[in-house]
Amino acid sequence: MAVLRVKFTKTKRDKLAQVLWILNWISVVTGAILFSLGLFLKVELHKQGEVMAERDIQYVPNTLIAVGLIACAINFLGGKICYDCVDTTKFLRWKLIMLPYIICTFFFTFCVLVGALMCYCMHWELEESLNLGLTEAMRFYKDTDTPGRCFLKRTVDMLQMQFQCCGNNGYKDWFQIQWISNRYLDMSQKEVVDRIRSNVDGKFLLNGVPFSCCNINSPRPCIQQQITNNSAHFNYEHQTEELNLWMKGCRQALLEYYIHIMQSIGLTVLITWLFELSVLTGVRYLQTSLENVLRQGDPNSESDGWLLENSFMETARMNLNIIKSLGKGNQIDTATNGDPNINVPSTSKAHYGPDNVPPKQITEDS
Repeated sequence: MAVLRVKFTKTKRDKLAQVLWILNWISVVTGAILFSLGLFLKVELHKQGEVMAERDIQYVPNTLIAVGLIACAINFLGGKICYDCVDTTKFLRWKLIMLPYIICTFFFTFCVLVGALMCYCMHWELEESLNLGLTEAMRFYKDTDTPGRCFLKRTVDMLQMQFQCCGNNGYKDWFQIQWISNRYLDMSQKEVVDRIRSNVDGKFLLNGVPFSCCNINSPRPCIQQQITNNSAHFNYEHQTEELNLWMKGCRQALLEYYIHIMQSIGLTVLITWLFELSVLTGVRYLQTSLENVLRQGDPNSESDGWLLENSFMETARMNLNIIKSLGKGNQIDTATNGDPNINVPSTSKAHYGPDNVPPKQITEDS
């Protein structure tokens, strides 16, 4: 029994073909939108590439770019097919192509769905990449005179001011690294030398943060040195008073920024997937109804269209049997090709004696 059988008159078939022609061109536009979204996400990830670890997080935008290009090509072809299907005679040129086209488009819509899900599943890989990348960038913050790293100070400062964040997880991350280069330390001061000697790794650690961590909205002048020393500042209690620093870590700030982008893109891709699936459903109805018209021989007659000619179970069983038969055919071919002497008569038994007579028979005759 056919699945979701619908009866079509010639007028309905023509209208269906015309609507599908328009929808396919709309799908071409949605393909261009997917391509643009993938390109946008790729550029946004590249902007903060200096504070990200070298992990393969570009697969999501690359997938969207590829899906967008394929969508434009597939739906352009679909529009041409549907335009010609308004005339039953022109359908003949596409008759053998439509079923493979529908199958390929079905698997393509599955790729679109995968692209949408990937936008929602990128969270953990992106977080790990930001965690490692920000840690490395902060560690090399002081190396302004080292080739290849001299730009990191500016990158981190701009990042903290733009996203209103401080450190990797928070401002206290700066307490654990030396972020001032030795070239700017006065080694003649006993305090500086004692602080370096007191550290096991010989680092100059400060109870302070870079200027870019300062909250510009705070009415109080920025306290970026001796942050936890209450006696160093007037009317100051670091444990109870709200600091005039950015409290949010840059990893969280960047993660929230990218998650917002990816969720918006994921929703757009999901809607595109539903739209592509509806267009594919219409093309399937058009193909089956036109094939039934050709069987009847009257282009003006009514015809049935369906999604599947048989039930889901019967269709699955038939496809499974086809796959099994193909597998058995390959096994037979392999067995045949594996032994070159198969089905070849033996020459040792072919020449028995004179005139191809067995020796025993020759003896009896003689």
